[in-house]
Amino acid sequence: MRWDAQSVAVDDGALPGLTRAGLVRSIRSPEFDGVTFHEVLCKSALNRVPAESAMPFRWTVNPTRGCTHQCKYCFARPTHEYLDLSAGSDFDSEIVVKTNIVPVLRRELRRASWRRENVALGTNTDPYQRAEGRYKLMPGIISALAESGTPFSVLTKGTLLRRDLPLLTAVSRHVDVSLGVSLAMMDEDLQQSVEPGTPTPRARLSLIRAIREAGMPCGVMIAPVIPYLTDSAQQLDDLLGALSEAGATKVTVLPMHLRGSTRDVFMNWLGEHHPALIRRYRAVYGRGAYASTAYQEWLRARVAPLVRKHRLGAKRSSADDGPRAGDNQRLAAPLPALTLF
Repeated sequence: MRWDAQSVAVDDGALPGLTRAGLVRSIRSPEFDGVTFHEVLCKSALNRVPAESAMPFRWTVNPTRGCTHQCKYCFARPTHEYLDLSAGSDFDSEIVVKTNIVPVLRRELRRASWRRENVALGTNTDPYQRAEGRYKLMPGIISALAESGTPFSVLTKGTLLRRDLPLLTAVSRHVDVSLGVSLAMMDEDLQQSVEPGTPTPRARLSLIRAIREAGMPCGVMIAPVIPYLTDSAQQLDDLLGALSEAGATKVTVLPMHLRGSTRDVFMNWLGEHHPALIRRYRAVYGRGAYASTAYQEWLRARVAPLVRKHRLGAKRSSADDGPRAGDNQRLAAPLPALTLF
């Protein structure tokens, strides 16, 4: 890869976490003001999901760590701390790129032990964030998975997925491919405040239409639903109506959870922009990471009739065997997502 006007920072040992991750060089470019890309050589590409997880997949691939989407609620923020970087501004601006991920993935997929289980992309950080426009890792990842006969899914907020639609359409004739777009709000002012690096809601609706016009199903993650900011009946009605019109084929609704240091990042943002909500958030979340059972059930009841109104159909998630917290509303574990087909 060649970047014009690039600057290369020599590793001086100040970031031992990155050194452990295989740091080769750090790059800054005028095209990405305030962002540093740390190019690393990864040892593995496939990440195993813990067996106790309720996720419907057991493997993931993440070409990057950190994300320029800058979502204040992003659950992946604490992962940056493993690299001795902060979950706040560093997560938004210190982006780790696994430049050798394609050949490493191909090698792993050739192993006799590989059982061609479903692989999920976009479960940690977005594979179509702005850096992908430069590094172009996803076409190689998609091709490697398809050529090995491995089914996969992609979840993104990034409209750059349009670039790869012809490839995704072609490989879907040979392996199962699931595409999903994350869109949880129609209010562009709120979107620019809480997730300032993401494409606008209108741009993501256009992406959904493009996926459907390419002949592929498109699921939508209405996640996270942010209490008191994106959960009014009118807001959800408008969003579901827009998704239905755009052709969404599956909708999953999830209330926001605030795990680890993500909670501090989000609550700092909330205190700056919506300080009157602080007390209400303490009631909903208490000291835990998840919204109370009462709030989650209330959200389900609000969403269900709106889904029927917009003829998106309704089906409860089949994964309903997670832990329960009894009557402790304030420290409740998450209920399974409301999945709508």
